[in-house]
Amino acid sequence: MSDKAAILGAIRRGLRRGPLPADQMAMLDSRTAAHPRHIIPARGQLPPAGRVALFMKYIERDYGSSARLPDMAAIPAAIAAYLAGQNLPAALAYAPHPDFLALDWSTAPMLRIRAGEAIGSDMVALQRGFAGIAETGTLMLPSGSTTPTTLNLLADTAIVVIQAREIVGFYEEAFDLLRQAGPMPRNVMLVTGPSRSADIEQTLELGAHGPRQLHVLIIGDEEATRQAA
Repeated sequence: MSDKAAILGAIRRGLRRGPLPADQMAMLDSRTAAHPRHIIPARGQLPPAGRVALFMKYIERDYGSSARLPDMAAIPAAIAAYLAGQNLPAALAYAPHPDFLALDWSTAPMLRIRAGEAIGSDMVALQRGFAGIAETGTLMLPSGSTTPTTLNLLADTAIVVIQAREIVGFYEEAFDLLRQAGPMPRNVMLVTGPSRSADIEQTLELGAHGPRQLHVLIIGDEEATRQAA
């Protein structure tokens, strides 16, 4: 007997019930496969330009920051400028994602960079986002060989890159894209702003369980996004 079967068997015994009847199991399997929609908030049902604007609005509301860039090539200089503006060291660990490996990092020679997982001493990490969710300003960050989860958690400052076309209106759309991309990853993080908590005396503390700062770089010319709308 597998561990899963043993655990489910113990739960059934505690509930004093046996395996589900075939008709109930078929109903549950059908519902799981269909991914039915529930009520979708109207605020996320926008054209592309509206989704980007709403996404950026909610990032700012939740103590993060964002910037538009015309293309991927602008990333190194934009990161160098951001770190200088925040009085942060010009050093970062970055995801070994093809988009980042293809960059000409020599355009920002002051940066000290390392591709791979983050370690405890890293103050800044650069991650490639999978999708942005406009209705709440949330980033979808699946784990994988090119997107290590440590980059989402260990550094004090997290920088995430996402294409404007990857910003969807609502959560169901983001999960549809994730399913279409292949097997479900082992870990999927949904990140809305920097890590924060008000558990102690209702006093907001940033960096409670992860990065204290979140900066999102949105790739895609604004005029092109408006035309797509």
